[in-house]
Amino acid sequence: MSLRTAIPPRVLTVAGSDSGGGAGIQADLKTMLALGVHGMSVLTAVTAQNSLGVQGAWELPVDAVRAQYRSVVDDIGVQAVKTGMLASAALVETVAELLAGTDAPVVVDPVGVSKHGDALLAAEALDSVRSALLPVATVATPNLDEVTQLTGIRVTDESGMRRAAGQILGFGPRWVVIKGGHLPGEAVDLLTDGSAEHWLRAPRHDNRHTHGTGCTLASAIASGLALGMDVPTAVQGAKTYVTGAIEAGFPLGGGIGPVDHGWLTRPAG
Repeated sequence: MSLRTAIPPRVLTVAGSDSGGGAGIQADLKTMLALGVHGMSVLTAVTAQNSLGVQGAWELPVDAVRAQYRSVVDDIGVQAVKTGMLASAALVETVAELLAGTDAPVVVDPVGVSKHGDALLAAEALDSVRSALLPVATVATPNLDEVTQLTGIRVTDESGMRRAAGQILGFGPRWVVIKGGHLPGEAVDLLTDGSAEHWLRAPRHDNRHTHGTGCTLASAIASGLALGMDVPTAVQGAKTYVTGAIEAGFPLGGGIGPVDHGWLTRPAG
């Protein structure tokens, strides 16, 4: 049996830990493995978290986050970076500064609240997300709750998604994906750079076990970019991957279970 010698593209996630394994850095690394890239991590916060919610969260010191980032990027290098839970204004600004000096596409998932409604970003950090983090993003991936946090717009239909996209693009990312999964009907997302529009539609699966969808989508987009795809192709591929993961999501504990990051390799039936 011959050994594989090709080095896979490298993707770095800068995010918090989910002790239940369904979201956060754990979801990011599983997604990256499933999609054929080498995942690396910078831990920003530790959460005590399960299927019922977040019982506690502790952010890491700025120096620890900076040291992890420099350790990986300066030695190993990256082809894409994904950000998730950054918790505080100080961490947002530190990570934004690091990203600005890194020559790689950046996918920003502006994590504000958990699937269960638990706050994962300090209110005072929102200004830093708008002014420092979003301007360095190649793609930003807010859900509708995060759109409201960042812009004040409450989206109730597809025209509202278009209006929200314009507001988010005004903060500086090159592309934005407005995730419309909380709207009734089909699971629809809008990808736009302000000129081209791509409406990504998928059937809605009757499965409540959807923990980790946002982390998974953003990590899948970053993986596609690292593999050399353009933004629309990477986002479409990520949408396909996360739709399959939602369909295969499974129960864990007494609450909302995770999506299945390994669904592509599960035997049929």
